[in-house]
Amino acid sequence: MRSGLRRLLGIALLGLPLIFSGTPVLGETIRVAGNFAVDHSSSRAMEIFKQELTAQSGGALSADIFPAMQLGGAQENVDQVRSGAVFATWIGIAYLSRTVPELEAVSLPFAFPDREAAFRVIDGKVGELLDVRLAAKGFQSLGYMELGSRNVTNNIRPLRTMADFADLKIRLQPNETHLATFKAIGANPIAMGIKEVYPALQQNVLDGQENPYSIIATRRFDEVQKYVSDSGHFFDFIVLVANKDRFDALSKDHQEALRQAASAAIAWQRAKAAEEDIASRAELVRRGMQFDALSAETRAQLQAATAGVVDELKAKIGSEIIDAVLAEAEG
Repeated sequence: MRSGLRRLLGIALLGLPLIFSGTPVLGETIRVAGNFAVDHSSSRAMEIFKQELTAQSGGALSADIFPAMQLGGAQENVDQVRSGAVFATWIGIAYLSRTVPELEAVSLPFAFPDREAAFRVIDGKVGELLDVRLAAKGFQSLGYMELGSRNVTNNIRPLRTMADFADLKIRLQPNETHLATFKAIGANPIAMGIKEVYPALQQNVLDGQENPYSIIATRRFDEVQKYVSDSGHFFDFIVLVANKDRFDALSKDHQEALRQAASAAIAWQRAKAAEEDIASRAELVRRGMQFDALSAETRAQLQAATAGVVDELKAKIGSEIIDAVLAEAEG
């Protein structure tokens, strides 16, 4: 009897190092939601995030990835993360700008001459300032991917002059700076969630919309739009954010695993997005869209017409972040 009891006790004691070593017996799975299509570079990057998270945490953490609005639209994903119902989301920053208005500082019209300038800004002091503002509202930033340079499409006419933008009903993201920019150039901007855009274009509720070429292609807007431009009025970012309370509750090792996984995914996505930007425009033309490039003169007129938007934004959120954006963008 005693020998059997000792044997059972010995077996039980063998399990104690597993219990008290800090290594979880069962791994934790986090849920990450997004509204981008499955084949968009950001959704593919999140599959890399998933693989890296498992590797970096030694299997203690894993992720279930839900792209293509599987858990709801963009604003729903933001609300789910803020409440903690979902651990994280990758989202166009415009959908967070109503909660964190300072994010509009990187939405200044014609602020970035190229993607190198855009990432110099977001990876520097500006990004740090924005991360602090996100944290104050319950979000832990894990980094920024490329959504890209945004370009207008429409069904009414080619866009070659500033006058061609007049009165066009153009869908934009729910970002006040974006909306103010298009009002300033004479268009009729309409804020609308991305899932509503295709049917609205199809039914002529909208004349057009604006997005990076990759989104125009993956959303198949070419099926319901004729003209595409290279307006490049904004350079847009995708931010990967987690619920801050849930992130802070993780061990330091697991927090670092998340950061490392995010860094790997973001590096891959940025390189892929740059490659796809060129390829997507060519694909849109191949599918039958008419491409028209804006002249330097037209671009200068558009920039002059929207100069007041910067002053309005300074009055709204203060000048610190905006001045930092303009300074870093110039190099």
